[in-house]
Amino acid sequence: APSFGAAMSSSTALSFGAATRGAALAAPARRPAAPRAAGSARVSCSVAVTKTADERRARRAKGVRSKMHGTEERPRLSVYRSNTHMYAQIINDDEGKTLCAYNTRMKDFELDNTWDKEAAELVGKKVAEKALAAGVEKVCFDRSGFKYHGRIASVADGAREGGLKF
Repeated sequence: APSFGAAMSSSTALSFGAATRGAALAAPARRPAAPRAAGSARVSCSVAVTKTADERRARRAKGVRSKMHGTEERPRLSVYRSNTHMYAQIINDDEGKTLCAYNTRMKDFELDNTWDKEAAELVGKKVAEKALAAGVEKVCFDRSGFKYHGRIASVADGAREGGLKF
């Protein structure tokens, strides 16, 4: 088989060389891909970016919400936990409306501590009270990417004690 240079005429080779030099100045040339064995995985050389705890939790919450959808008959009880407060709201995803909500920052919140399990249980009871007043008896519990443990479980227990069915 003739070599690449031998197959081209001298004028083509000169113009090709000039075009290549101009292209090299404009943008760096890509290296040809290394040969791979059949069926081998492609490895990317990207830098791993460390995600914050909040970004990881948001990713988990997104996965949960892709499977869970609050309806008029059974809205979603969504819970959020910050370091110092607890928030709960009942959402009808069909209409995109919040039916009722309660959190530890409300003026009628009775306890001194806003960050312990006792406060979380009270939030659950109060949101259940408001939900029953709004005509909601059954809900699906959305833990928003948090573990079902500690304050999140206390909100659920308080809502059950308040009369909501999960």
